[in-house]
Amino acid sequence: MSTSKTVNNNPVVLQVEGLKTYFETRWGTVKAVDGVSFDLKKGETLGIVGESGSGKSVTMLSVMRLIPSPPGQIVDGRVLLEGQDLVPLSDKEMSEIRGSQIALIIQDPMTSLNPVFSIGNQVGEAIKIHQDIPKGTLVQRVLDVLRKVNIPAAETRVRDYPHQLSGGMRQRVVGAISISCEPMVLIADEPTTSLDVTIQAQYLKLLKELQEASDIALIFITHDFGIVAKMCDRVAVMYAGKIVEMGDVRDIFNNPSHPYTEALLASVPKLEEDVDRLYSIEGHPPTLHDLPPGCPFAPRCQYVMDKCSEAYPPEFNITDGHHAACWRLE
Repeated sequence: MSTSKTVNNNPVVLQVEGLKTYFETRWGTVKAVDGVSFDLKKGETLGIVGESGSGKSVTMLSVMRLIPSPPGQIVDGRVLLEGQDLVPLSDKEMSEIRGSQIALIIQDPMTSLNPVFSIGNQVGEAIKIHQDIPKGTLVQRVLDVLRKVNIPAAETRVRDYPHQLSGGMRQRVVGAISISCEPMVLIADEPTTSLDVTIQAQYLKLLKELQEASDIALIFITHDFGIVAKMCDRVAVMYAGKIVEMGDVRDIFNNPSHPYTEALLASVPKLEEDVDRLYSIEGHPPTLHDLPPGCPFAPRCQYVMDKCSEAYPPEFNITDGHHAACWRLE
């Protein structure tokens, strides 16, 4: 399991407060992100987990101000990057911050790399936009970044196109683009989804090494609790657009306090157990444009009480820094 770094005394670089992102659709208002709050310190890794559709990626796209409008809109909340609120900034102002101070690794490198431009052009684009450096120096900077993410024969690969690289190499190039301007915050949205197990381990090790070298703050979005245990200091569990539990990784694994967290952990196969059928969570996530009153997990919860269907629970503190929104904790 992850060994937490000493980040308690580090400054907070990112604060998200009461973030709400809604989408107007023909069926109604979809509350994709509904009051999400968290902070992130320098050198810290925060994992965000949950089923597909729980709001993980939309939360991070909101932080990056990449929500398509229409139909999406940030309707409330603040995103403070070193004290500066990103929500009211213009597109031009955000384009100066995005890539230089806060960057995103998208989960599918084949859709994020342009097939008609060389690797060198794509890695150098952000550097050229955000940093005024001579062309000769730019080429050297691109080579340095490619070497930093362990691209072999960088002098040759810089002229290659995405289709000439393997999946693992393409993912490293996407990582190189993200760190090219040395951002304070790096968001990795399921960056290992398309990688095999061996390459996945290498890529996670690479991210760890890059973080340790630059003390970057990292947000890791994933379905994989194994990755959370390996990579993260804290973890936030999302369901139906809300964070239902947050705490230190060890606390979450040793004492899951929300029924949804407990169910997610129970869904992870255990090599030492011989079972006929793997555990699965009954039912389906709710439709976000027609949420039931009370706790949205209530229809799937094995501990459901009458109160669960009447009102959404407040956050209850379990230990310092570990809290969950469940009426069982009252």
